[in-house]
Amino acid sequence: MFRGTYEHAIDGKGRTSFPSKFREVLSGESSPKLVLTTGLEPCVVAYTERDWKAFEERLKAMPRFDKAVRDLQLYYVTPAQDVEVDSVGRLLIPPMLREHAKLSREAVWAGTGQCAELWDKETFFAAREALKKDENRVEQMTRRLAELGL
Repeated sequence: MFRGTYEHAIDGKGRTSFPSKFREVLSGESSPKLVLTTGLEPCVVAYTERDWKAFEERLKAMPRFDKAVRDLQLYYVTPAQDVEVDSVGRLLIPPMLREHAKLSREAVWAGTGQCAELWDKETFFAAREALKKDENRVEQMTRRLAELGL
């Protein structure tokens, strides 16, 4: 389970460190690879290889010519790339994904449970502030938390 928020730098070549707490999740996997793709927000989303394959299997079972399925394939599947996490925990964020997330030197890894997201630091904190100020979204979250028993 990916949990927590960690600030990391991105070097000029597009490399960054994967947080050590997140690497613990990978230690239980058969491969130190991640699958990175574009997020629905301006971020990069990282899945373990196992979770990504399970997602692809569920997607394959959906109607191929359904417009929403096609949109999902175009937006979420086609930009997906396998990325190796090296022995010291670094990974290279492909240029297209860096551009999508508008990543600068300062970034934030945010664990969201099944996946981890990589955000530009300024964008991440601005999005959190905007969320806190949106009463409708806070009310929706409150209802969901109640449904989950929290």
